[in-house]
Amino acid sequence: MDASWLTIVLLGIVEGLTEFIPVSSTGHLVLAGELLGFRSAASATFDIVIQLGAILAVLVYYHRRFTGVLAGLARRDPAAWAFSRNVALGFVPTLIVGALAYSAIKAMLETPAIVAWALIIGGVAILVIERLVKRLTIHSVETIPPAKAVLIGLIQCLSMIPGVSRSGATIMGALSLGVERRVAAEYSFFLAVPVMLAASAKELWQVRDTLGDSAWGQIGLGFVVSFVVALAVIRGFLAIVTRHGFAPFAIYRIVVGGIALVWLAGR
Repeated sequence: MDASWLTIVLLGIVEGLTEFIPVSSTGHLVLAGELLGFRSAASATFDIVIQLGAILAVLVYYHRRFTGVLAGLARRDPAAWAFSRNVALGFVPTLIVGALAYSAIKAMLETPAIVAWALIIGGVAILVIERLVKRLTIHSVETIPPAKAVLIGLIQCLSMIPGVSRSGATIMGALSLGVERRVAAEYSFFLAVPVMLAASAKELWQVRDTLGDSAWGQIGLGFVVSFVVALAVIRGFLAIVTRHGFAPFAIYRIVVGGIALVWLAGR
């Protein structure tokens, strides 16, 4: 990967800012990489793997929740088992589809126009869902019915299209199925852990013999920057969602997608 350290830091900031809000971190990394001249097969690896920094931020921010679940599993606590079951059920569809569509997904990462259109369409979808959904009856991750957890996992598969947003797909899917807004956001955080661990592990295994020392150094720096920024973003995002819903992010998506289309057309 041929990029300056400043470029790597900027991309790490983009990842940390966008991983957990419904605007597509991967889409933003693709567009930012295009703008900064950092687009190649190796940059696609960078985009995937630095998301682990944001995942570490979830583990740190919710460390009491995760340690409580582990302790509950040892005690055979029903709530801990229900939490683990729902995370597993939401993850499995993505694992299967991701394994089958791996090559197609990587190819789309090199097409910025797909990102721009996905941002716009996803923004419109968020506005429609926010307006239509009224009755929210599920108030914890543990009480999501298993069938709905699987459905949310299937909806999450849409996020393999760059620009759709993994968090956006899972949150809107959960919201459509009656999950309260803050809980939907937190469920998307928890699902991110196994999803991104699996994606990064697969990607690193695929490129294990082709990455040089400088590439590993750049990935490490991007990881650290995305971790620090994402840790700061999580609390603010939950506060915005609780007070204002998801409409501000939908409008942002539409504006950014439109600007990106104009810019790409004029190059």
